[in-house]
Amino acid sequence: MQATTDDLTNLLRMQQIDLDLMKAKKKLEELPQRATILAARQKKRAIEQKRDQVAELRAQADAKASKLEAEDAEIAEKQRRVQETIDGSRGDYRNVEAHSKELGGFAKRRNTLEEELTKLGEELAKIEGVQGQVSRALAELEKQEAAAIASFQREGGALQAEIARMSADREGMSAELSPELRDTYHRTAARTGGVAVGLLTEGRCGVCRTVIDGGRLIDLKAEAPLGTCPHCKRLLVVM
Repeated sequence: MQATTDDLTNLLRMQQIDLDLMKAKKKLEELPQRATILAARQKKRAIEQKRDQVAELRAQADAKASKLEAEDAEIAEKQRRVQETIDGSRGDYRNVEAHSKELGGFAKRRNTLEEELTKLGEELAKIEGVQGQVSRALAELEKQEAAAIASFQREGGALQAEIARMSADREGMSAELSPELRDTYHRTAARTGGVAVGLLTEGRCGVCRTVIDGGRLIDLKAEAPLGTCPHCKRLLVVM
């Protein structure tokens, strides 16, 4: 295959850049910060779900407490009015007795309400404790996620900049090849996992390392300076 010395140089340099690009992209994809960020976000979603559930329990408890407190306030007002009636009875003992029984019922209900509010207060204290734990857990996860993101941006950004630089260099070299040679290189690279070019060394393909027998070796050298490995079908630089 016809190729100039510059073509051979560019092909070999492109091959090295392609190998370096594969390594850099693999390293970028496998940066440990990705797993840390993903794990933190998964945990956050689970804790946020827990937070929402606890918030709903808190809302229900608050609503119940408000209802009990409103009932207690209403009964307290009734007690006040009944007591005023008793105070104004002026010796009407039957009236006093009847209202006294009513006051007793009010007092009993208020005692029950007080007990329920006490239990509810304990329940609210537990809920608030859980809410505090959830808030602290979320804050810690957000801290971990932010640190991992910052680290990924630093390390990943440097890798992305290096990938962009190598890609630009590669495009410049590729543009200097003839359309036929450039197409052959790209098709071979796509078919062989990115390793398209090797050197003929001591009668072996520099990539697949297979020994090329005498007849084929003579034919290959006749194609110099660029031939094709008869085994792996990669381009071979023949010196």
